[in-house]
Amino acid sequence: MSLDITFLGTGAAYPSPTRGASAVVIRFEGECWLFDCGEGTQTQFMKSNLKAGELQKDYQDFYNSSARDHFFGLPGLLCTISLQCSPDANKLPVDIYGPLGLKDFLQRTMALSCSQLVFPYVVHELAPTPNQCPEEEWNDVFSGKRDEVSCPEPQGDMIYLNPADDSYFLVDAGPVVMKAFRLFHRIPSFGFLVEEKPRTGKLNTQKLKELGRSTYSSAVY
Repeated sequence: MSLDITFLGTGAAYPSPTRGASAVVIRFEGECWLFDCGEGTQTQFMKSNLKAGELQKDYQDFYNSSARDHFFGLPGLLCTISLQCSPDANKLPVDIYGPLGLKDFLQRTMALSCSQLVFPYVVHELAPTPNQCPEEEWNDVFSGKRDEVSCPEPQGDMIYLNPADDSYFLVDAGPVVMKAFRLFHRIPSFGFLVEEKPRTGKLNTQKLKELGRSTYSSAVY
């Protein structure tokens, strides 16, 4: 399996004329995963061989922090993808993964800007542990009532830490799995692990014949 990795931005805090804010795209076997969508990500798309409108087919977003430089570009990118989608295209949902509060941010942004997407999106929030947010109860920050009339709450699950391996299981994508793990920052943050599944080796029968083996040996591949 081969991975195609495109660095759209590696900067922090804000974009510059020569360096975009955090954004990385990984493509493999028809999948397209975007990690972070900092301010200016759309401009970086235009400079690359990627096309935002083509991402909707197998598109997933992952955000490792609630800090502004990791997701300020997301609402605009979603709207651009919607504008570039073919009217008769298969409207598969866009799956978005990130810290608790991302769903609230997107719903309020879409409602205040009166934005309407032609495809559904699903927000899966990662629940932080108490030691990731020592200064305040993180749940209280996002306890405000959402505007359900102008913009319904996006669908999505709350994902909790698995104490067995100290990680959050996110996606099983055939040859790879995606997990998140806790980072300890001034606000709840997460890192992501793209892990290739173990693959069964292929027996080199020609090598066995050359060695004069009449029975299979699991040591020869």
